[in-house]
Amino acid sequence: MKGREHILIVEDHPEIRELVQRYLEEEGFKVSAADNGEAMRRIMAQDPVDLVLLDLVLPGEDGLTLARDLRLDSDVGIIILTGRGEIVDRIIGLEMGADDYLPKPFHLRELLARVKSVLRRASARRESGHDRPSSARFNGWLLDLTARELTSPRGENVRLTTGEFDLLAAFVVHANQVLSRDRLLDLARNREAGPFDRTIDVQVGRLRRKLEDDPQQPSLIKTVRGSGYIFTAQIEST
Repeated sequence: MKGREHILIVEDHPEIRELVQRYLEEEGFKVSAADNGEAMRRIMAQDPVDLVLLDLVLPGEDGLTLARDLRLDSDVGIIILTGRGEIVDRIIGLEMGADDYLPKPFHLRELLARVKSVLRRASARRESGHDRPSSARFNGWLLDLTARELTSPRGENVRLTTGEFDLLAAFVVHANQVLSRDRLLDLARNREAGPFDRTIDVQVGRLRRKLEDDPQQPSLIKTVRGSGYIFTAQIEST
């Protein structure tokens, strides 16, 4: 490990912010804290950050907006901290590119375990990124893995959410392999699945609507009953 990993807590409740900061510092991490998006950006402009602990409910810009902006600009690890009970908030957060979420109230030891897991996986993701191609063609489509853009056979730019892009990139890099939902979660965002996690199924459905001529009878992203999915295209790496 090179130096101490830098964790940024973005939380507007001072009691929670100070408690988490003190605990993680005692565990050997370098920790900074912010109470809104503006303060978060100011800290990140001054010092590289390895992981952001991001509350959903913040003054000004909310956590989902910040998660989306973070993922557009960097590959920093993101754990969403949320007191909201609705599962849709968690799914949206993961689709925005968050690596994990932790509902409040949480135990500090569980937070520590998730922090270590995301840091380990983010490091592995950065290392594996050095070996993959910069772009890939399949069935007339062009996926630019560096610019994070998808171009249709007609030359049109197709908008993808962060989660959709990461999933498609995982399919392209591992084309013609049967991939379980857990494996896809691991490849796409280096995140472990929860017992009721249907994020992959939701994103596969959306990708099919954007890529397939007939999403009801897909020819690119096929379901392998009892196993997961397989991306059947022939890939031309560039």
